[in-house]
Amino acid sequence: MATAQGMSGIDVRAVTYELCGKLPLWIDKIYQFETRTVGIRLNGEEHAKFQLLIEAGRRVHLVKNFPTPPKNPPQFAMFLRKYLSGGKVLAIRQHGLERILIFDIGKGTLTYRLIIELFDEGNVILTDESYRIIKPLRHHRFKDRDIVPDAMYAISETDPTGSLENLAATLVGDDRDLVRALAISGMLGGTYAEYVCRTAGIDKAIPALKADPRLLFTALTTLFDNVKHHVHPILSATSCEPVILNPESASLSNETNRFSGFSEALEAFYPMTKAEKVRVASKPKFSDEEKIRKYQESAIKKFDEKIKKTEEIVAAIYENYQFVVHLISSLDTASKRLSWQEIEHHLCDTSSADAKRIVTFYPDEAAVEVDIGKKVKIFVHEGIEQNAGRYYDIIKKFKKKKEGALRAMKTVKSKKKTIRRDIIPMKKLWYHRFRWFMTSDNVVVLGGRDASQNEELVKKYMAGGDLFVHADIHGASVVIVKGKTERMDEVAQFAASYSGAWRSGHFSADVFSAQPNQVSKTPESGEFISRGSFIVRGERTYYRDVPLSIGIGLILEPQAAVIGGPSSVIHSRTKIFAELKPGQFEPNDVTKKVLRVLRQNVSPDEEKLLKSILNTDSVAAFVPPGGSDISGVP
Repeated sequence: MATAQGMSGIDVRAVTYELCGKLPLWIDKIYQFETRTVGIRLNGEEHAKFQLLIEAGRRVHLVKNFPTPPKNPPQFAMFLRKYLSGGKVLAIRQHGLERILIFDIGKGTLTYRLIIELFDEGNVILTDESYRIIKPLRHHRFKDRDIVPDAMYAISETDPTGSLENLAATLVGDDRDLVRALAISGMLGGTYAEYVCRTAGIDKAIPALKADPRLLFTALTTLFDNVKHHVHPILSATSCEPVILNPESASLSNETNRFSGFSEALEAFYPMTKAEKVRVASKPKFSDEEKIRKYQESAIKKFDEKIKKTEEIVAAIYENYQFVVHLISSLDTASKRLSWQEIEHHLCDTSSADAKRIVTFYPDEAAVEVDIGKKVKIFVHEGIEQNAGRYYDIIKKFKKKKEGALRAMKTVKSKKKTIRRDIIPMKKLWYHRFRWFMTSDNVVVLGGRDASQNEELVKKYMAGGDLFVHADIHGASVVIVKGKTERMDEVAQFAASYSGAWRSGHFSADVFSAQPNQVSKTPESGEFISRGSFIVRGERTYYRDVPLSIGIGLILEPQAAVIGGPSSVIHSRTKIFAELKPGQFEPNDVTKKVLRVLRQNVSPDEEKLLKSILNTDSVAAFVPPGGSDISGVP
């Protein structure tokens, strides 16, 4: 399913089918709105026009309107226009379930390929017919491939879900449980992997190599067929799906039946880019009271719709009373001597009109979905009154929500305007997601919060002029000094404090430093290097018995922020300050205590203005792992 982070392989397949249904197409004009956002105007037959929006690394789908393009087109947009404008789209395809969409475009006697990558940071890449890269949106060199001009673009040779044989080989070669094997090796993702297991009637927790690939491939084929021929977009607050995976939740909790295609649903789901927001900047602004009123009116309307829909389901149950009673009795009796797979197989083979009214089986819930004018989920081990009672409970729930919304509409009061003071939040910089501090001589020092960030710091951000620092103990932050500093005592204390020494209750630790070219992920023969660990070869500079101490403080000028690092540094930069040393209180308790200390030193008005800055998350980011004591706090 598509989430805020991006589209899944199944979503890309749904968009691919949708676009293929509009062929033949011709490239009209190409735009670039932001660093990662590209738009392509497409012309179809009978004067049809389409607009394809591409946000590299996240989404690709048709939209009704493009954002306003910049007056001066960026270089990449002009480059693509030169090669592709007027070209005919010969084919649109996805390789397996990879989040890659490929356009084959013919222009004159030449064929070009426009490759859209939706994984990681994403890319838009123009290649020739042999996949030799002509121009990428983003140049990048990876460990196993280069995305630069004249390099060959590599396409994986196998498709794990492309055939029964490929699927069987994928499962046999995977030592995980079935659902994880399908989600990761099969590139289905967690939601669709669970759906395939459920549809195939196989326990998702069994080892992958013990699963029957034929049943799974049949379920996969059914899923792909639904994505191609039975698109029914489901939109919720957190996801967008091309097909119905859970009929009950779709009918009661999501927005359905309002989209003509998956692209339309994706356009409604994804928030606007900065360039798109420019188009609506001139719209009239509503007061807070008007916004609340509109939200409440919209919520009440949705509650009424859900109540009406559920009441219709209850009415359908009682209108088909005899059929439902007979269905419950028959399936309840059959389930005591047959498996659900046997029951489903038997009913699929029968010519009974009643049996054909069963739409879906839910073996794990002992339930079926039947078509009685409305699609209704019936639990076969419960009587008709109990089944109807489930829907009555839903009606009661939404009526209660509606009553609450109506009461809230009567009690909305205008809020007094808050006089804004001169408190400016610190601008978020790229390194703020790591542990960080500035030395007394203003050099940036970064530390990894976990093994993943340790890897990222070394592989992506450590440069030749930097310094690698690490506590001489297992389990510690990788620390990178971004430049030359005279205050290695501060850096060493930072590295020692964010290490296993703190968790173990030590009050000092040894720390060493090394040059970037001494750090490697290549182990000696027969050894293994875990994620987040590195081999350091050659001479190191040691700092012995470094005291453990971390300060966390609040600065208000020139920009407001919670900062953390060696106590001496933080103490010199703010009067609102708490000092931590290894001790008895758990990190969560320490975070609350430090937050209380910082709040006690600001006025009530300042505290309100600092709400988005002075909070649990901002303090917890600097609390070391393990127990701590706080200076001056009982």
